[in-house]
Amino acid sequence: MPRHPRVALAAALAVPLLLAGCADSTSPTTTVDAEKVSAKIPAKVDPDTTITVGSPEIQIALKLSGQLDKLPFKVKWANVSGGPQCSEAFRAHSLDVCSAAEIPSIHAHWTGLDTKLVAAKFRKDPIDHPTYELGIAPGADIGTLKDLRGKKIAYSPGQAQGALVLRILAKAGLGKDDVELVELPSTGDVYPTALGSGQVDAAPLGGVNIKRYPAKYGKDGAKTIQHGLRDDPGHLWVPTESVKDPRKAAAIREFVKFWARAAAWVDRHPTEWIEGYYVKDQGLTREDGEYLVKGAGHPDIPADWTSAIARQQKTVDLLAKETGRKSFDAEVLFDRRYESVAADAIKAGAGS
Repeated sequence: MPRHPRVALAAALAVPLLLAGCADSTSPTTTVDAEKVSAKIPAKVDPDTTITVGSPEIQIALKLSGQLDKLPFKVKWANVSGGPQCSEAFRAHSLDVCSAAEIPSIHAHWTGLDTKLVAAKFRKDPIDHPTYELGIAPGADIGTLKDLRGKKIAYSPGQAQGALVLRILAKAGLGKDDVELVELPSTGDVYPTALGSGQVDAAPLGGVNIKRYPAKYGKDGAKTIQHGLRDDPGHLWVPTESVKDPRKAAAIREFVKFWARAAAWVDRHPTEWIEGYYVKDQGLTREDGEYLVKGAGHPDIPADWTSAIARQQKTVDLLAKETGRKSFDAEVLFDRRYESVAADAIKAGAGS
């Protein structure tokens, strides 16, 4: 079996990558004539093919589920995650696959980076299991979304949290001019700290920050409120040049199958996932891991992307309106040759 070395990007590059990713959001719109990728993917994978994957979480899931050493090709694991880092790695031709939400691919299209989405995962009952909640600063006097008018809101352009803010405003009947958007990176505890210090009045919080923020600042009046919107898209994202390469296209197809099996395994083995990933790999408490697993609910991996593309189109249109970009057909972001690959892998009984 091939070895799977983990390739870490130099720590010194981390900040420049993030800054470059954020800076793209203010660059002029680039007209992109994204090529359709229609060639048939080879039925067999060349075992000597190597792809570089940026998703530490998937690597752990494959390891815990016993699938890591069964990959029928070679993998280099890059310690990168999130839209800005992945897009910079794509531009440097040093990454073939990464995990991302819906926004990075849209942002990439507008900045001239040709990419495709090759797998889609959502949450069952997404309104009951949101990825984010809206954190409210102490003394901000925000009880409903309409109370956001005139408030300072943390905003990260080009990332899922930034798009969610725009969607929340639209739901409340507000626009960017009705609030003050404060550009901040959405990494780590930047948003909770900004809320607690009064730098902003509201900010989308995810992960354990949904739990930790009110626990830390609740005595001062901090809280979170539900936004009531779907915020659950998760994708495998690739540069188009990778899926235009027949050998890599076949390896990526197989990787999608393993990704789906890993997702199914995680869903069916919450105790092992909490211990192996959240506690041992992420350094969280078991209580935090249990909270995150419960909050995530169960995965939904569709065999038909029609609804997903329609929702993506609404996001494209909203972002175009609010940022002055030109709207485009969201289907160009999806490589539908991979549409049923993940769902078929699960249907075949994998991931038990």
